[in-house]
Formats: sequence, structure tokens, C-alpha cells
Amino acid sequence: MQGGGYDPGVYIGFGVPLTSQQLYKSLVVRRYWRSFSSVPDVLTRGYQMSVQDVIGDAIFHEKHESMICVRDIEIYSMCEHHLLPFFGKAHVAYLPDGRIVGLSKIPRVVEVFARRLQVQERLTDQIADALCGVLQPLGVGVVIEAYHLCMMMRGVEKQHSAAVTSSMLGCFRNEQETRQEFLSLIRQRSNGI
Repeated sequence: MQGGGYDPGVYIGFGVPLTSQQLYKSLVVRRYWRSFSSVPDVLTRGYQMSVQDVIGDAIFHEKHESMICVRDIEIYSMCEHHLLPFFGKAHVAYLPDGRIVGLSKIPRVVEVFARRLQVQERLTDQIADALCGVLQPLGVGVVIEAYHLCMMMRGVEKQHSAAVTSSMLGCFRNEQETRQEFLSLIRQRSNGI
């Protein structure tokens, strides 16, 4: 380093020397730009995923006649109208008809559809339809509770408003008792879990 903070070995366009501080800023900007440029790929990786790929061979023939529910699945998605995030929790249940899926595959199915440009209403339906298609159960229920930055940061600017959507298929739609069991399971809060 010579006087004036210039490094004689570092030049930018037309031989104009950079100060060490300018060089540092330039490197920091490049590093953050590389990180930032990968954000769209991460937020929309669901387009490169399929339900069949994430479930794979994790479908098992099992005589189980009770509801299977995975609740509080974290979701992060992007509003297709405003390109702002929405986030919350999905609750998914199904009543098997001889076929069950590995429990970890349910959040993966949620991820396939959440990591796309989305609207919450469609997301809810896509998860339910996908599980119905793969498992052919007696019924599926999906409830999503989410906070939308497009409602919090712009427009109405309501900070504590959550949107709740549901999709009930098969016995979850047709049988009130089944639907009520699902809704009571997702309302329960256990100690420490």
C-alpha cells in the first residue's frame, strides 16, 4: 500500500487505480450479488420437483384404518401477484385405504408446491389433489394458515391478519365426523411438541 490508500497493483477500467476501501466494497458487492442471484432459484425450486420424485418408493401397503395427520409443517412461498413472500403452517391429514406414505414425504409434497409462485388457495388444493392422486385414500384434508407480506407491507398494511384456507376431499368433505376429528387434531397443542 502506498500513500493515499492506493494499491498500485489494482486497477479498474482505463487504468484508474482503486483504493483498498473501494476494492473491499467491490468484493463485498460481488459476494452478495452471487448470493442474491441464487434467491430466485431457491424460491422457485418447486418447478424442478415432482410429487413422484419426492415420494419415490415410500408408499407402503398397510392395513391402517385411522387418520394420519402431520401438522405445523412450515411453509414459505411467494405470492405470484405481488412477488412478496407468504409464510405459515400447513396441516395435512389423510384416511388411508390400504396405502400409506412415509411421514417425511408429506412435508416434501408441501414443499413441491410451496416453492413456486403461488396463491394460497391453489397451494392448498394442489397439496390435497396430489396426495389423493398418489395414495388414493378415502379422503384428504389440508389447512394452511399463512401471513402474507403483500397484506402486511403494502395495500391494507395489516400486521396480524392471517389467511386460512382448506381443502377437504372424499370423506373429509362428505363426513362431518371425519372433518371434525381433523380440525380438532390441528387445534390441539401438546406440551413440548
